[in-house]
Parts: sequence; C-alpha cells; structure tokens
Amino acid sequence: MTSYYFEYQKIFVSVDCIIFGFEENKLKILIGRRKMDPGRGEWSLYGGFVRNDESVDDAAARTLFELTGLRNVYMRQVGAYGSVDRDPGERVVSVAYYALINVKDYDDQLRREHGVEWVNINEIPQLYSDHNQMVIDARRMMRKKISTEPISFRLLPNLFTLTQLQRLYEAVNGEEVDKRNFRKRVKEMDFIEKTELIDKTGSKRGAYLYRFNKKAYNEDPNFKL
Repeated sequence: MTSYYFEYQKIFVSVDCIIFGFEENKLKILIGRRKMDPGRGEWSLYGGFVRNDESVDDAAARTLFELTGLRNVYMRQVGAYGSVDRDPGERVVSVAYYALINVKDYDDQLRREHGVEWVNINEIPQLYSDHNQMVIDARRMMRKKISTEPISFRLLPNLFTLTQLQRLYEAVNGEEVDKRNFRKRVKEMDFIEKTELIDKTGSKRGAYLYRFNKKAYNEDPNFKL
C-alpha cells in the first residue's frame, strides 16, 4: 500500500444483496436478523464489506455465493447509497445489487444456517438503515427489465405452466394482467416452447408445461411482454 491520499478521510465500502425468489405465486426476498452492531437483531438484507483485493462486483458475487452456494446467478447493480448518517457505526457507502434465483435451487439447510427467511415483498418489515429503499429501487428496476428481457425465467423452474408465468408477472408488477391477452402474446414468442408434458398438481385435467429456449431467443431477441 502507498501513502497516497493520507490526508483524506477513509470510508468503508460495502455491498448489500436484494435476492428475489418466486414461491406460492408470491414475489419474495431473503432477509435475516442482523448479527452485528450497530443494529444487532434488526431485520436486514444480507451483505458485507468489500475486501482490498476485490472489485465491488466480485464482492457482491462472493457475498451471494456465501449465502446461497449458487454461482452464475443473474445479478445487476441497483446503485450506491451514501447518505452521511446511513450507518451509525462508521461512514459507510453501500453498493446494492439485486439477484434472481429459483427458490428450489436454494438448499434449505444453508438458508437455516444463515438464519435468513423468504418474505413476501408486500409484507416486508422495517429493515436496517436504508435497506427498504434498496428493495423499492431494485423492484422498480426489475419491473422495467421483465418486460424487455427474459429475466423471469430465472425465477421459474425449467418447466412451468402459463399460469405460473402470468402469476410471476403479476407479482413483480403488483397488478393483475388480462389472461387472454397475456397468453396470446406468450404464444407468439418462439422461444417459449410448449412441451407434451402436463402438470396435474392444480387440477385433474392439468396444464401443459412450457420451457424457455435460450437458443431461439438469441436468434431473435426482440422481446417485449
């Protein structure tokens, strides 16, 4: 380390992860009780400090892996949060990221070990510091992305019904969509493939299962739903 900038105040840099999942037709996020001071015991997002040998992106990826054990997860930066009084412990600037995972891919034993819970996005308690604002900003970004990029399939199983896909869009956007128009648009998309498999968990008649064809999407990525 050099002695440059010694005359300036040192500031801590951290990352916070807003991890979205979709379960029981609800959009959810992972939160847990804070295990350090200040704010010990308060509900909080999962995060950590950036190390000297890593970028903020690398720090976010490491933090996400430590919590979920998953790699190659869809993750995007939300923004930097640097209010002077946001952390009563020290001067801390946090860079927030949101990530999308399939709830069933997350080992429940690992979730319990970390003491985090899936909470309905509409029932989030008061979180530590400015974490509620991070969640609001992340959801706003996801609402814009989900209509122009196929990120919704990150939250669904490999095989899904059109009802599951519709419920996901409604959960993200916070409003109902017209079933007929929604399915009409979906069926016009070559990269959403209908299979011969049928899901009978919802009714005796069942519903056809679909899957996302990444190759077909890459050949014609003019996506808008």
